[in-house]
Amino acid sequence: MTIRNEQLRQYLADARFEVLPLRGVLERAEQLPAGSTVTVTSSPTKGPDATLEVASDLRALGFQVVPHLAARLIADRHQLVEVLDRMADAGLSEAFVIAGDSTEPAGEFPDALALLRAMDELGRRPSRIGITGYPERHAFISDAAMIDAMADKSAYADYIVSQICFDAYTIASWTKAVRARGIELPIHIGVPGVVDATKLLRISLKIGLGDSMRFLRKQHGVVGKLLSRYTPEGLFDELAPYLIDPAYGLAGWHFFTFNEIARTQRFRHEMSTRLEEVSA
Repeated sequence: MTIRNEQLRQYLADARFEVLPLRGVLERAEQLPAGSTVTVTSSPTKGPDATLEVASDLRALGFQVVPHLAARLIADRHQLVEVLDRMADAGLSEAFVIAGDSTEPAGEFPDALALLRAMDELGRRPSRIGITGYPERHAFISDAAMIDAMADKSAYADYIVSQICFDAYTIASWTKAVRARGIELPIHIGVPGVVDATKLLRISLKIGLGDSMRFLRKQHGVVGKLLSRYTPEGLFDELAPYLIDPAYGLAGWHFFTFNEIARTQRFRHEMSTRLEEVSA
């Protein structure tokens, strides 16, 4: 096997899987190899309790688990300490800090930076912290605000996970821009897993990915071509040269599974097998 393909297979082996704290997720997660890194999202309707409960259960199953801490769902420092205590009791030493989707903050933390600063001031920083990066323009956040936030948050973080983007060139260009600003944190490339395409389109519109939607329409002519199932195979192939180029500092894949865990795991296995066969 070529060194290139062996590196790509290793990236697949080390991929992270993001799940939603919904009924049945524990049984679905059993499709993943023991020891896989699983991140658990947070939603304004379920709050931090649901995230921590699922994260604790997944940790008990032997996974490396990363709960999302949504700043806008945490009312104050007292609640923050309670959340961090629950994490420690469950053996959860890593967190992914986001602003969250709530329209209004529950209290003193309007964004991820405020929560990061509070953890630092309390001396309660988890061992590892991840933050979000946005490769494309966001419909709800100005470019200047995103750039400033990235620079400020990076001082408290250990790595970045990029938001969904379907254009490999945009992802690569954004990564170069991040490096040009002096931010050297490892970047995990966020991609959808094997997901029902109607669900993916709905989510993409909800989180403001207008440029990505236009890119998909341009590439596929009509969205109808996607209306059965999306797979990240094309994006994987296009991003492969950047993944193995150390100048970009890419740490690997982060699959947004939307709980389509078995399909996504099967895709990962098939891609790994294909790389092995190409090199045989």
